[in-house]
Amino acid sequence: MKIAKLFGLLGLFCSCCLAQAGPQIEHWLAATGARVYFVQNHDLPILDVQVDFAAGAAFDPPGKSGLAAATQGLLDLGVQGMDETQLSNRLADLGAVLTGGAGMDNASVGLRTLSAIDKRGPAIDILHSVLSRPQFPAKVLAREKARTVEGLKEALTRPETIASRAFWSALYPAHPYGRQATVQSVSALTRSDLLAFYRSHYAARQATVTMVGDLSRAQAEALAEQLTIGLPAENLAATKEDVLPAPSLPAAAEQRIAHPAAQAHVLIGLPALKRGDPDYFPLLVGNYSLGGGGFVSRLMKEVREKRGYAYGVQSYFLTMVQPGPFQIGLQTKKAQTNEALKVTRDVLDNFLAEGPSEAELVAAKQNLIGSFPLRLDSNRKILDNVAMIGFYGLPLDYLDRYAENVEQVTAAEIKAAFARHVKAENMVTVVVGGE
Repeated sequence: MKIAKLFGLLGLFCSCCLAQAGPQIEHWLAATGARVYFVQNHDLPILDVQVDFAAGAAFDPPGKSGLAAATQGLLDLGVQGMDETQLSNRLADLGAVLTGGAGMDNASVGLRTLSAIDKRGPAIDILHSVLSRPQFPAKVLAREKARTVEGLKEALTRPETIASRAFWSALYPAHPYGRQATVQSVSALTRSDLLAFYRSHYAARQATVTMVGDLSRAQAEALAEQLTIGLPAENLAATKEDVLPAPSLPAAAEQRIAHPAAQAHVLIGLPALKRGDPDYFPLLVGNYSLGGGGFVSRLMKEVREKRGYAYGVQSYFLTMVQPGPFQIGLQTKKAQTNEALKVTRDVLDNFLAEGPSEAELVAAKQNLIGSFPLRLDSNRKILDNVAMIGFYGLPLDYLDRYAENVEQVTAAEIKAAFARHVKAENMVTVVVGGE
């Protein structure tokens, strides 16, 4: 009887561990049409804000690759009434910091500020000016274009850059994900291009506003309205799904590019997984065993530890609006490129055929569940996760159910999910610098 009670208590304890609550996310639609996600956290007198738009590199018009990044990059380099130096000085006086960037799907602008009204109010005014009144000064644009071109020229000499660009081009030859900024495309950008892109993609109805920190719900509602009023009223762009259709899968191919580097850079993969796919958790757990778990993964054991072909080898799924890549990456001595490739492919083939062992499955779950709280241990990390939920339209309980969803994965589900998403007949290989 006592033993039965003990096991019952242990079961209850495990259930409580799996039910670790994520942040309480509040969600509403602002009067401007912006989608708003808010998490109250009064532990520190800090507020973090991020505004996302479907304005990443995949939305660059044909022939204008680099436009999304340039538009986002110049938002805070001059607004109506303040040049970039005045903006920077004002932020420094307030102890506030602007952040942001442009990825493949989205572009974002963020702010970290003290929550006290005498600091928060002026900082939010600056963020609103950056979002609604950017000037894209011609002299600043010319300077930033020159800087980007020089950086691009230097990057194009590096084997890792060459490999990455060739890999994405091979995976997405006729899709916006495969477009690459070039010296020519960046050099040709004009202020009119930036203004048109801004007006088309930075509309209030396309904005996702995420706030985490020391605010009340009423204050958050007012702040969301303030930030998104005055944004372009008309959204000339189509929806994300219209602009970014599902990519066609490539035929299996191998591309070798000569380079004088001492090591070969190897990438293997295919378009595989979009955000919100029901196979996400089986693929996440399975990939931990394959190549995402560091030294406990099969790829590290076989490629590095047993044979010394590479210092590191890893695999991952990059999830996006449309299927992003499943990728295996490694670097190896030129003379052993073919041997390293063969072992890597053999490990992948065996994993596809067998799936993970029971021991691998248990270890993957323990690590993913055990490390999950570290992904939510600061305002910034909470902001990143909630902004991702908002932009990609994931369920509000995504973080609450993360541990549960990981724990429920079976070996059979992993094997079936990999069979659906990782197919040898669509696998592309790029080798830069091999023999």
